Amino acid sequence: MRLDKFLKVSRIIKRRPIAKLVVDGGKVKLDGKVVKAAAEVKVGQILEIEYYNKYFKFEILQVPLGNVSKDKTSDLVKLLETKGLDIEINLDKDEDFFE
Repeated sequence: MRLDKFLKVSRIIKRRPIAKLVVDGGKVKLDGKVVKAAAEVKVGQILEIEYYNKYFKFEILQVPLGNVSKDKTSDLVKLLETKGLDIEINLDKDEDFFE
């Protein structure tokens, strides 16, 4: 199954076009490597995602053949780690931003 579809089916990201944007933006890794939306997902892989200002790390437990019910999505992945990311914004008044 394609990575963007897996993210949608597992409900990690609710819409496939958003999943594709996040993946193609370099915010998703499979087994430590940045991948594209068309990458194939396999059982046992480690999935890392930076989404908004959060970091998630999952282990892929199952890859379904198609869509699954909301009740069964928790069987697809195991959450290994989550943390907030610090976003650094420089609002120095000498910048052109305030002009």
